[in-house]
Amino acid sequence: MKKLMNGADTILSESLAGFTQAHADIVTLDGSGKFVRRRELRPGKVALVSGGGSGHEPLHAGFVGIGMLDAACPGQVFTSPTPDQMVEAAQAVDTGAGVLFIVKNYEGDVMNFDMAAEMMADMTGAQVQQLITNDDIAVEDSLFTTGRRGVAGTLVVEKIVGAAAEQGMDLAGLKALGERVNRACRSFGVALSSCTVPAAGKPTFDIGEGEMEFGVGIHGEPGRRRAPLATADAIAAEMCEGIVKDLGQVAGRNALLFVNGFGGTPLMELYLMHHSARRLFEGHGVQIARSLTGSYVTALDMAGCSITLALLDDDLLALWDAPVRTAALRWGV
Repeated sequence: MKKLMNGADTILSESLAGFTQAHADIVTLDGSGKFVRRRELRPGKVALVSGGGSGHEPLHAGFVGIGMLDAACPGQVFTSPTPDQMVEAAQAVDTGAGVLFIVKNYEGDVMNFDMAAEMMADMTGAQVQQLITNDDIAVEDSLFTTGRRGVAGTLVVEKIVGAAAEQGMDLAGLKALGERVNRACRSFGVALSSCTVPAAGKPTFDIGEGEMEFGVGIHGEPGRRRAPLATADAIAAEMCEGIVKDLGQVAGRNALLFVNGFGGTPLMELYLMHHSARRLFEGHGVQIARSLTGSYVTALDMAGCSITLALLDDDLLALWDAPVRTAALRWGV
């Protein structure tokens, strides 16, 4: 294993220090190093807090800023953050309008955010709601979840809900909006190689040179099936057909097409997959109104990608287009 690090025990703290130094105009690191928060808070705005294990960068810290999250709690690599992190982050960014936790559907994350919400209510009486994302269609249950996993569609939820929060929507409205966006998103991933957790020092799973894993999770957990490596068009066809089948009626609908790299895939290949996926979705009558391509919800150094289709009406498209200024997403500001 070759990694740019000083040690597995300090890689997270040193990375967070570098991240907040590089983007000091947007974010700041809590003095204890437990969370990243927006540098300038807006009084009276509902606070959006997310988090999860590290190794998925830029998710979630890279989405803290104007028009998205107010704070992000990073756990150790592929490990949920702790409830005390979440409570401290929520208290730091709550300006009186309440807090919405945005949580990917992994058992550790859900359990710890549940505990944090109870602790917040007991300690401060603050209004806290939770929004669970579960856009992955690959498997119904995995090693880490009961029900579908929350994956790249989480970015779409955080962007649209973040825009509405910036415009002054209240806590109940934001939760309902997030649930609506989550229902409109479907994702499917494929891995060409494993990822390597720094503390483990070896690949999470073994995969042959001529193999791929359909439906792999963002922690390297198994997917639907192992298969021989195929052409990009054939890979995209299985992914897109699965998404269309799960969404149901898609003809004539406007959509966002999001092709997400897992950390070890060149942009050349991601754009090629976007070309294949767009052609396939348009063959089903989908109107691709917006696109996003890049590595945003990663699995360390895994090669592969996910495809997300989000069916967005005019109101949701306007919120997607609304200004955003974060380390990883920036337009209109």
